[in-house]
Amino acid sequence: MNNPILQFGTSRFLQAHVDFFVAVAARRDPASSLGKITVVQTTSSADSRARVEALRSAGRYPVRIRGLQRDETVDMTIECDSITEALHANEDWPLLIERMKRDVKVIVSNTADAGYALFDEDTADLLDGQRTPRGFAAKLAVLLHARYRAGAAPITLLPCELVSRNGDTLRDLVIGVARGWNVDEAFIGYLTKDCVWINSLVDRIVSEPIQPVGAIAEPYALWAIERQAGVVLPCEHEDIVVTDDLAHYERLKLLMLNLGHTMLAEIWRARDGAADMTVLDAMRDPAYREPLEAVWRDEVLPVFAALGKRDVAEEYLASVRNRFENPFLVHRLADIARNHDEKKGRRFQPVIDLAHELKLDIEQKRLRDALAAH
Repeated sequence: MNNPILQFGTSRFLQAHVDFFVAVAARRDPASSLGKITVVQTTSSADSRARVEALRSAGRYPVRIRGLQRDETVDMTIECDSITEALHANEDWPLLIERMKRDVKVIVSNTADAGYALFDEDTADLLDGQRTPRGFAAKLAVLLHARYRAGAAPITLLPCELVSRNGDTLRDLVIGVARGWNVDEAFIGYLTKDCVWINSLVDRIVSEPIQPVGAIAEPYALWAIERQAGVVLPCEHEDIVVTDDLAHYERLKLLMLNLGHTMLAEIWRARDGAADMTVLDAMRDPAYREPLEAVWRDEVLPVFAALGKRDVAEEYLASVRNRFENPFLVHRLADIARNHDEKKGRRFQPVIDLAHELKLDIEQKRLRDALAAH
């Protein structure tokens, strides 16, 4: 099977984002899509196993897009057929190595927060391909080493994990693993100079799975990809933006949308809110909406104003409000509140640090109080 796109992760997010883009692009114009996708399950999750089995048996899945777009209601279901092969890393490792040697042109990943962890058990003997590495970086080191030895063309790697400078971060991890295995310097040069590691940002609320495979998502979508020489994209789509200023998109999303979600979760936890409360419920309740609007107005927007980006930030914030008020999405605060303390540090501290760097005379009391609460 000659699938040029190799994807690590079977999450509903990828189904409704990257995989959705590839399916839609190919349907509009086959020339605008690189080709079909092979997905790889890397965990022992029963849900992931069910998705892999469903993809193997059906070869397609539904994505239902529901929400408001340009003041019009959108409610449509698109059958996605971009995934034609589903593998399990632990069971199909030799086959995956063979795919990597000749077929793959692009690697996409979304391995969640734990995806970039390193493990002592991932040692140099893995390079013989006889056992599957545990860590994602080690998996890539083995696969790229096999590709390097086979003399295959350079490859583009497009990580979608919500890590700042995710391409640079993943590259450095893989190179660190390879150096720890005492590989030859020519392979290190291949990783550094030939492979194209792309920093990117993904943005779409995918609120619910459709069992056993499929997803419900909002109309809004963005895949911001940092411009780099030699990049190969999986497809062309209007929601894929190639940019010279990725930091701009990262800052807007982190300090408006992500911060807003986590602030609602903070209020929900403090008020011991209902287990099934959603973002929409919170936006309709003044006890939640008013403090959130105060944070955006008094503690976040002044930072963007000092950066000369107030108009852009207000425009983006208006879109965030519309997304939070989407009447069709069941986006539970309990889901957002997972890993809450870690998210608070990642989403609240940067805007406080920016205000300090810019010497702004704003108290940011709500953000500071939230960070201090456990």
